[in-house]
Amino acid sequence: MRTQRLFGGAVVAIALVLGPLSAGAQSPAPAAPDSRAILHALEDAFASVADRVTPAVVNVGAKSRKGAPSEGGPTPENEQRFREFFGPELYERFFKRRGPREETRAAGSGVIVDPKGYILTNAHVVENAAEIEVRLSDDRKFSATLVGRDPKTDLAVVKIDPGSSALPVAELGDSDKLRIGQWAIAIGNPFGLDRTVTVGIISATGRTKVGVATYEAFIQTDASINPGNSGGPLLNLDGRVIGINTAIVSSGQGIGFAIPINMVREVMTQLVSKGRVVRGWLGISIQDLTDDLAAGFGAPGKGGVLVADVMKDSPAEAAGMKAGDIIIDFAGAPVKEVTDLQKRVASVPPGRPIPMTVLRDRRPTKLTVKIGEQPGEETVVAAAPKGMGLGVTVEALTEEAAQTYGLRAGSGVVVTEVAPGGVAEGAGIKEGDLILEVNRRRTPTVDEFKNAVAALKPGEAVPVQVERSGAGRQYVVLKVPPKP
Repeated sequence: MRTQRLFGGAVVAIALVLGPLSAGAQSPAPAAPDSRAILHALEDAFASVADRVTPAVVNVGAKSRKGAPSEGGPTPENEQRFREFFGPELYERFFKRRGPREETRAAGSGVIVDPKGYILTNAHVVENAAEIEVRLSDDRKFSATLVGRDPKTDLAVVKIDPGSSALPVAELGDSDKLRIGQWAIAIGNPFGLDRTVTVGIISATGRTKVGVATYEAFIQTDASINPGNSGGPLLNLDGRVIGINTAIVSSGQGIGFAIPINMVREVMTQLVSKGRVVRGWLGISIQDLTDDLAAGFGAPGKGGVLVADVMKDSPAEAAGMKAGDIIIDFAGAPVKEVTDLQKRVASVPPGRPIPMTVLRDRRPTKLTVKIGEQPGEETVVAAAPKGMGLGVTVEALTEEAAQTYGLRAGSGVVVTEVAPGGVAEGAGIKEGDLILEVNRRRTPTVDEFKNAVAALKPGEAVPVQVERSGAGRQYVVLKVPPKP
């Protein structure tokens, strides 16, 4: 298959050299170039990149604290996503959390990007590391210190002290200039096989909703990436680093992901200077605006992000933002989806005022919010359930009910029963959910809930705000059954 791809490239190259020939041309065609020479030129390009960059690719070994996770360091919070992403067999072999022991060891990849000894790798490679050892291609070994980790992008920077000896350094490229279809070269240590070089193409850019990091804009490639490649470089044909390899899709072939180097550069700069990454923060829970939600809120067209909850004493609350607002513009540019807004807010320095436009009660409303600094634990972004209908039994929220279902004290009605086979059950509504409002009407009591439901029209879809223990607040769409 690879041979077919190379010969295909040779044919294209030959065609370009020969140029188009007009019909009935009398002059003799120029001699065709040697196809083997073209293939050898491409081969030399790959070999040149490998020769130049491989010395800068390192093996990163991490000795974890007693009882800490091993390779990749999945924590209870991200263990499931690692299992789904890498598949049960690879997860059990390379990532499975082990019981308490004196020490556990992790092995990943990294790349030296500064002659002072700064090395890029993945955050999950050095998670919970008590000791970090870096081994170079010439078998030199160094103890490394952790400069900083950023789990929200799965990046980390470690540093070694080379003393008076020189270090091989990889040059950083520009991921904003990537084109789909261009060559990509990955170097790393898959399955402990040091400095393995694989070749493919850039399959896509700006991939979001992959599920391995909070802030995602991944480069997708079919260059082989396997466990142990984590933290290694993805390179272009000039030998410049365009991404840091981080994940694969276990159920598919040729689907790997790398963090774009321009994002990496921004994170690295902050980790080196501050030891942490400072990001902008609004203090809201948000969710994508589905077609059903858009209809329920009367939002025209596509695009926009729905505010499911506004945190108390947050920048958003100070700016007058409310649950149910639809953010359609941020800093003068349209808002497309949750991941789009997240990245844009995070990139704003705290303290800067930003103009926004929200759709409130079907009318545009302009706000100015002074961006805050994101706390250590990020707001959970709610994902809207598929919908919900009637067929629920509710009771007033008492102190006892709040304790039973793990809810915050306040007002609302608690779902105590879901009718089997009903629309609510099919939509995933569960016992213990707290209903806060129906069609923008607050429901602090059972009577208010009944009145809100009674005012609904058959066949319409309306927004309903709910709260669930451990998941926070979110909006769902209640589809009122049509008249029989």
